[in-house]
Amino acid sequence: MRLQRIAIAVKRKWGQIIICPHFQDCFAALAMTAECYNTSMQATLEIPLKKIDNFRWEIPKDFQPGMRVPGRIFCDEKLLETVRKDQALLQVANVAHLPGIVKYSLAMPDIHWGYGFPIGGVAATDPEKDGVISPGGIGFDINCGVRLVRTNLTVQEVQPKIKTLVATLFNEIPCGVGQSGEIRISNAERAKVVTQGAKFVVKKGYGVEEDLQYTEASGLLEGADPDAVSERAHQRGRDQLGTLGSGNHFLEVQVIDQIFDTEAAARFGLSEGQVTVMIHSGSRGFGYQICDDFLEEMRRSLTKYHIQVPDIQLACAPVHSPEGKRYISAMRGAANYAWANRQCLMHLARSVFEKVFQKSWSQMGLNLIYDVAHNIAKFEKHQVDGKEKLLCIHRKGATRAFGPGHPELPEAYRDLGQPVVIPGDMGRNSYLLLGTSQALDETFGTTCHGAGRVMSRAQAVREARGRSIQEELEKQGVVVMARGYKGIAEEQPAAYKNVNDVVRVVHEAGIAKRVVRMRPLGVIKG
Repeated sequence: MRLQRIAIAVKRKWGQIIICPHFQDCFAALAMTAECYNTSMQATLEIPLKKIDNFRWEIPKDFQPGMRVPGRIFCDEKLLETVRKDQALLQVANVAHLPGIVKYSLAMPDIHWGYGFPIGGVAATDPEKDGVISPGGIGFDINCGVRLVRTNLTVQEVQPKIKTLVATLFNEIPCGVGQSGEIRISNAERAKVVTQGAKFVVKKGYGVEEDLQYTEASGLLEGADPDAVSERAHQRGRDQLGTLGSGNHFLEVQVIDQIFDTEAAARFGLSEGQVTVMIHSGSRGFGYQICDDFLEEMRRSLTKYHIQVPDIQLACAPVHSPEGKRYISAMRGAANYAWANRQCLMHLARSVFEKVFQKSWSQMGLNLIYDVAHNIAKFEKHQVDGKEKLLCIHRKGATRAFGPGHPELPEAYRDLGQPVVIPGDMGRNSYLLLGTSQALDETFGTTCHGAGRVMSRAQAVREARGRSIQEELEKQGVVVMARGYKGIAEEQPAAYKNVNDVVRVVHEAGIAKRVVRMRPLGVIKG
């Protein structure tokens, strides 16, 4: 049994088949693991890519038996060198096997290896043609996302107080693994967070109604069912509203350092030298537990519904099946929890600015520009072969980018297109962009979600030995506070692609349009 557990663990790590039901002999299972790993690594090196243009590449549908659609990667030559270093391209091909997948298995330029889907992966399935829902296409941190807040403060006003501001944010906003917050919900209220999302916490005083207008889906996906969520997940979410978490989550004080579209920037009330605040967090332990709870059920669904996938991490169930419906209801609840969490985090940030600058947040203009999700599945209408279809869009580390005129956009932005918020690492830049009609045509209205990792967390920690990343960043003018050395080392700038390169690709490819660029002044992390 011990060897069998080792085989399973090894296969999880390498992203290959976890279960070997036909092997009673554990040694045979281990041999199969090694064979799978060698085969997948060889396949990764040999994946054929057809160059469509300078920013689009395609994995042919005939690359693997069972692929239902081609793979489509948005990338340039420079970024492709990094992409080829892990198994992300193989994962793009694997996703193309999903039942009901439409048009392409897509990948954005921030693509890197993930669980099942690559991070930066997108897939649309047709529920009326055996389309499935796959937790691996959404991720463990359901509705991890970003919100961007404007202020009317200038860098000249904020810079003298930046250390005090960062320290106060760090002291007032819980961050780090397992950290709980002061915002508690009772057993009677927990169902309301699941079913009402950001709307519920705004009613409790953690924000204003206007915030909801500028949140994707108004901070609420209808159809969430608290009864589809395990008691363990409910318990984990009980004290984590208004908490950042760990890993790549952050709250960052930034300054606009470049304007690309003066007209759009003016519509957002943005100008060079103006200070903004960016918040990156998700559904915390609540969403993680929901994903974990459903993975085993989805694995059983493969046998029940006779679904074959090349990687067990792509375990899935038909959208209309009982298993699919339960997962969707629970996933929507986690998405609503995440929107409530980011709403609470913004409320806490507003309170800190009031404390440090001795003005009300409304006097300082701390208004939400937009909040976007980037780990989620949503049902959206898109054109396929000249027909409008309701599709299940999986976005795993990818951001919705609807073009001008889309009815789901806030009225104030509808003629511009959807605001797209793309953070980079804490030593370079972040961006505000606009979605485009071309994105709706090519990518189901989707673009990248960040810079994308180039180092594992372990490698990043090794690379940081003997250095103080915190001091290095302070020399660059960035004040960073975190729960410990490891968190900063894991998230050092060198661990990520240059977000400027990534954003240039989506801009040049036409699937998002640059508006303004920000650089960090101060960051808090877990």
